[in-house]
Amino acid sequence: MERIASAQNSRIKNIQKLSAKSKERKAQGLFVIEGAREISLALAGNYRFESVFYCPELFAATAYPETLRSICPDILCEVSAAVFGKIAYREGSDGILAVAATKDHALSSLHLPENPFVILLESVEKPGNLGAILRTADAAGVDALIVCDPLTDVYNPNTIRSSVGCVFTVPVAVADNVGALSFLKERGIRIFAADLQAIQCYHAADFSGASAIIMGTEAGGLSPFWLKHADAGIKIPMRGKIDSLNVSVSTAVITFEAMRQRTKNNKTLSF
Repeated sequence: MERIASAQNSRIKNIQKLSAKSKERKAQGLFVIEGAREISLALAGNYRFESVFYCPELFAATAYPETLRSICPDILCEVSAAVFGKIAYREGSDGILAVAATKDHALSSLHLPENPFVILLESVEKPGNLGAILRTADAAGVDALIVCDPLTDVYNPNTIRSSVGCVFTVPVAVADNVGALSFLKERGIRIFAADLQAIQCYHAADFSGASAIIMGTEAGGLSPFWLKHADAGIKIPMRGKIDSLNVSVSTAVITFEAMRQRTKNNKTLSF
């Protein structure tokens, strides 16, 4: 097994580039995953790993020791604690980090069930928000998440961290607005646009059929494109002095109401 003790090693420097720059991730078709739990989820999601770096001293405290046994020895590399500190991007790391190949997130890669529920995010710019919404999508059993005209990267390290690996468990597509609209319309999916100016409250909407909610940015909301083409507008009533919730919280509120409606007659599920 190779052991790296210098932060000047070319492989270590490339990890730093992949973590820091979206253009490097796109150019190389690679991204970085830190953490044994996240790596386990990526393995289960059939991601192809190029290399895995681990620090024995840090990994000794992991809650997921079985992860290391799932890694092919040929791609495993041991690094010193000092070197791992140079490539780690979160505090309290458990000492394992992987470089993996990105996947194709075209709309054609999505395989939706007969009566789907889909989340759309327009121009999401904060990786933390995208990650939090992925957690919601995983927890609620959402069928897909479509990121429209994104301003952040699905494989941004902060997206992976804040999603606690749910970026690997939720079917995700990336598209422009026109492509996403066509995809939904062709499948008869009713589109609900979250809009503070809407008349209908979210809990009065009927999400029992094939449905999609489209969420905009916190600063500007949805673009005129989605306000024009959505089938209905919905809002979360605000009773305080602040006129909007964080987009990830708003998405969770609406999503779990939709899931409640869709599962209320299912005795094995409750929301």
